[in-house]
Amino acid sequence: MSYGYSPRWRLLTIAVLRPLLFGMLKRDWRGQHNVPAEGGMIVAANHLSWADPLALAHYVYEAGRYPVYLAKSPLFETRFIGAVLRGTGQIPVYRDSADAAMALKAAEEALRAGQCLMFYPEGTCTRDPNLWPMTGQTGVARLAISTGVKVLPVAHWGAHELLPYGTKKFRPFPRKTMHVIAGEPIDLSKYADQPMTATVLREATNEIMRTIAELLGELRGEEPPKELYDHKKAIAERRRRDGKGAAAS
Repeated sequence: MSYGYSPRWRLLTIAVLRPLLFGMLKRDWRGQHNVPAEGGMIVAANHLSWADPLALAHYVYEAGRYPVYLAKSPLFETRFIGAVLRGTGQIPVYRDSADAAMALKAAEEALRAGQCLMFYPEGTCTRDPNLWPMTGQTGVARLAISTGVKVLPVAHWGAHELLPYGTKKFRPFPRKTMHVIAGEPIDLSKYADQPMTATVLREATNEIMRTIAELLGELRGEEPPKELYDHKKAIAERRRRDGKGAAAS
């Protein structure tokens, strides 16, 4: 089944969300000239808050592209939201299921159809204490290398003030500024002739995440950490310490 969407559904979401986002957030947008005008592309961004998908979608749309996200499959089962997601061409992600590969196949079809796919390589909102990007998962690199599309690195700052991660406290006032910057597209074609090993995918992923961190440093006017926060390592270390504490007692 080939990728498809309804132009009417997309126009409806634009008519509803665009004025809402213009009114809700102030904008400090940079680097929109780096967004390719056409062709399949992957936007890889840092993840700060549940509020940033819409804010990033606004940035990408105003740069001339309609954003396509990979969303959790249960959302597609609700009557209205599911209709909107399907109609606008969003892609369901099936987790812990034999159908999980369907999301990757659908993403590949969307890219070949010239769509702009939005990804958070971290897989979740950052747990870095200072809100820097974490190390990334390798799915974006795998998809980019296998399809030959370029990755657009994007960093943003400000969504965490609108809706801090882990809370349901929406804070629209005073009006927040969404700072967004896009860097030059990352060409991963140098990895295309290499076996797609874990080492290759990790190297490509590190290149993506390091670029995003540098862009975020530019937005924040700070130097990003030399080593990005590794959430899995942090969990393992915490369990190791807790285990030692329990043994000592």
